[in-house]
Amino acid sequence: MLNDIYNKRIIELAGNIPRLGRLPDPDATATAHSKLCGSTVKVDLKMSGDTITDFAHDVKACALGQASSSIMASHVVGSTASELRELRETVRKMLKENGAPPQGKWDEIKFLEPVRDYKARHASTLLTFDAVVDAIGQIEAKAKQPDTVQG
Repeated sequence: MLNDIYNKRIIELAGNIPRLGRLPDPDATATAHSKLCGSTVKVDLKMSGDTITDFAHDVKACALGQASSSIMASHVVGSTASELRELRETVRKMLKENGAPPQGKWDEIKFLEPVRDYKARHASTLLTFDAVVDAIGQIEAKAKQPDTVQG
């Protein structure tokens, strides 16, 4: 039943999203959009080496997109690029392949597990994870490019 995915904890997370807004000088900005429901999440990211040092986001999403963004914002600073890529894959498998939810600091994602039965809700749930991984990729790509010489 649809009420299962909008459980009390999902509503609490959606109503208390940390780190809302934009960073003044992000290393990268990425936007993820669900064509199906119209939800959009825009993230700003700062990194030092392989570690996230600052994060902000603009969340215009349903309760599921808001809840997953809330979980991301609570734990993203201090996380590494590889950890966040692995997290996105774990959440994707949880929703699409009956995989187990993540453990440790990301264990609140278990409250999104009932979404697996509602394929139309997968995209909005994954938005924040996709946007963060996209932003990390942008930062890594910039770091690999040689500095352009100003003339």
